[in-house]
Amino acid sequence: MGRLDGKVAIITGSTSGMGRDTAYLFAKEGAKVVVTGRNEARAQAVIDKIKADGGEAIYVIADTSDRKAAQKIYDQTMKAYGTVDILINNAGQLSLTPVQKMTLEEWDAVFNVNLTTALLLTQLCEPELKKNKGHVVNISSVAGTAAKWGPIAYCTSKFAMVGMTRAMAREMGPDIHVNGICPGAIRTAMLEGSGADATIEFMKATAPLQRIGEGSEIATACLFFSTDDSSFITGQLLRVDGGVDA
Repeated sequence: MGRLDGKVAIITGSTSGMGRDTAYLFAKEGAKVVVTGRNEARAQAVIDKIKADGGEAIYVIADTSDRKAAQKIYDQTMKAYGTVDILINNAGQLSLTPVQKMTLEEWDAVFNVNLTTALLLTQLCEPELKKNKGHVVNISSVAGTAAKWGPIAYCTSKFAMVGMTRAMAREMGPDIHVNGICPGAIRTAMLEGSGADATIEFMKATAPLQRIGEGSEIATACLFFSTDDSSFITGQLLRVDGGVDA
């Protein structure tokens, strides 16, 4: 038996990187997984692997920079599975634009992906999560704990995710557990395509473990926060960062 047998889990931004690895792990543990992302070919590839391994999943093509995406994800989940037990708000958008060059259009897009759609989707899922005594896991970042890890829009949105996680936990208890994860440098397409090589190398050099993390290491943290293993934990942010200084 899997640790998530019979559970329905929405994992946003799960066609690559940390989200994809979380989708694979959750399906392996018995969950019915809702994969979301913008690229249909990548989404289909994730679904194909899950089903080839004996799991169950659907995908929803949704761009979380558009606030309407939350309703689409929720509606298609309910149509397919009729409920939600676990919500992993993982979708993220990196921004390296400095203060003086930041436009409101980019600011809004980053916040929609990193924060606002997560709020809207959590609102929609809350009745089902409450009924099922479910779990919400918000993916923040070490950039949400110290400004040295990210330029202004990304950093600010991830700080806000930390605050939102703690506020959600207070307001949505006792029936819903809400926790968050603050990844450090994790091997993802977003990180590798960021051009922030100097920051990545600095994080590797200054971390006690002296390496980049893997998406599977975020997935196992998500699994911990989605089971009774974390039954007396809520409103907490777990750094999965190789030990880098705050």
